[in-house]
Amino acid sequence: MKIVFVVPNMAGGGTERIVSLLANEYVKKGIEVSILIFAGNQIDYSLDKRIEVVIAGGPSGGKTGIRLKRIKFMREYYRKNRDCIIFAFSVMGAVFSAVATIGERHFTLVSERSVPDEYEHKWIRDFFYRRADCIVLQTQDVLKSFDKKIRKKAVVISNPVDPALPPVYTGKRKKKICAAGRLEYPKDYPTMIRAFYDFQKEFPDYTLEIYGKGSLERELKDMVKNLGMEEKVNFHGFCSTAREEIRDGAMYVLSSRCEGISNALIETLSMGMPVVATDCPVGGTRMCIKDHENGIMVPIENPEALAAAMKELVANEELAQKIANNAAKIRKQFSIERIAEQFLECVEGKNKHAYTID
Repeated sequence: MKIVFVVPNMAGGGTERIVSLLANEYVKKGIEVSILIFAGNQIDYSLDKRIEVVIAGGPSGGKTGIRLKRIKFMREYYRKNRDCIIFAFSVMGAVFSAVATIGERHFTLVSERSVPDEYEHKWIRDFFYRRADCIVLQTQDVLKSFDKKIRKKAVVISNPVDPALPPVYTGKRKKKICAAGRLEYPKDYPTMIRAFYDFQKEFPDYTLEIYGKGSLERELKDMVKNLGMEEKVNFHGFCSTAREEIRDGAMYVLSSRCEGISNALIETLSMGMPVVATDCPVGGTRMCIKDHENGIMVPIENPEALAAAMKELVANEELAQKIANNAAKIRKQFSIERIAEQFLECVEGKNKHAYTID
């Protein structure tokens, strides 16, 4: 068996990290693996030396000629590897692979990584998704975004936990609220900052530590300055050791407006951190958290509710400890071994249609 992962790039990002984890796990199992990159050449994640990396071209900039050369390259590669299985981890990866394999037969699995309703060219995506053998979705709610033909091919598989994740923290927690993710609109950091502004009036010795970079950094820093919290809110940018930095925090906060399954959420739960997270579309938080059992869920875009939950965790140490203990159990549930096997079961037909909505 040979599995070919198809991705635009391997630059730092959630999808790329999942591909690296699965690819490393499969070669460890003795499965031949390639990663076909069709729109770049950057690799920010550690890959086993046995993994073949194939560069099909750089960014096209929308130029038809470059895209046609890319498809030609991919077609030649697939013909040389006639028995390979295609795991496309992007919409365009599914499109290019479908075109490149016209007249050929390759089992094709497409992993939907985005929020489907926000995709601009849904008809193109859906046309090529119908050609795939299996569609892997991150949450049950995502199924509702597709028609019956696609749903019949769909299964729900969570993101895996990185086996290199730091162990569960058991020491005394520091007075810091932690968050990590791109500084972009979907993450809704303004709601988090407003909630922390309310929170710190009652608990002034806590700080807010934000890890990540993005186009809204300047705007968010200006917001913090206007609220007079420059000494209490720290922006760390991209940090390769963020997991180690936040694991001893009082809690982790996710304020997203929309999210598939947040890798950062799964990781912080697995490290045994108390978590407050928005119950945002498309259901990722709800898949991971049972309210007041292994985390606290709050409505989206509601700083008052977010602040109240943060205060509740700090004021009630017994609740925070119970949540932390229960949260750590997710590490086994979403282990890389378990998730990698679920993907293979799709190929073998054992996992197909397991979550279909009729």
